Amino acid sequence: MTDAAPLNITALFAEAASKSGLMWVQPPHERAWPFWHAWAQDTVFVVSGPGEQMLPFLPEDVLVLVRSKDTGGRLLTVHARVQEIRAGDELWETATEALKAGRLNATDDMVQRWSRECTVRALRPYGAPLEAPGAYSTTSGAAAVPPSDATTTGRRPWHWRGRPRRRRGNRLPEQGPGDG
Repeated sequence: MTDAAPLNITALFAEAASKSGLMWVQPPHERAWPFWHAWAQDTVFVVSGPGEQMLPFLPEDVLVLVRSKDTGGRLLTVHARVQEIRAGDELWETATEALKAGRLNATDDMVQRWSRECTVRALRPYGAPLEAPGAYSTTSGAAAVPPSDATTTGRRPWHWRGRPRRRRGNRLPEQGPGDG
């Protein structure tokens, strides 16, 4: 019997990052935040700010959770170094071109707006993964619901002629073959 080939984590991360449009970033002692990204030059590029996705302050070291494109479940959890990229930096052109290509409803002035109002970051994975195929945590990874003023404990809305029967919690009687 032959041993299975070892898993190439770098290739797996690159494959998942290039195919997935969504990842999660988790600052230390916080919940994970979903974000859309662009993958180029072995780097995850992300933009956040007004008119874009909202992300919290990201310290220098964060966790990045990558999902499987096939199942939508967790695939990898890795450490990543965060670098803020400013207009004029060496990576600015690469980052904005990659992000612009992946941005839905892109506008002509988007890159100028990003330089004025938004934060562009590079996330570079490093080290051994914390979770990978064959070595997942036994916990669910579910985060607590963030506090909110939203509520559903008020009165139900009024419906003309009442609520539909199927939504009242009543079961309709079963009909036999001769019933019409």
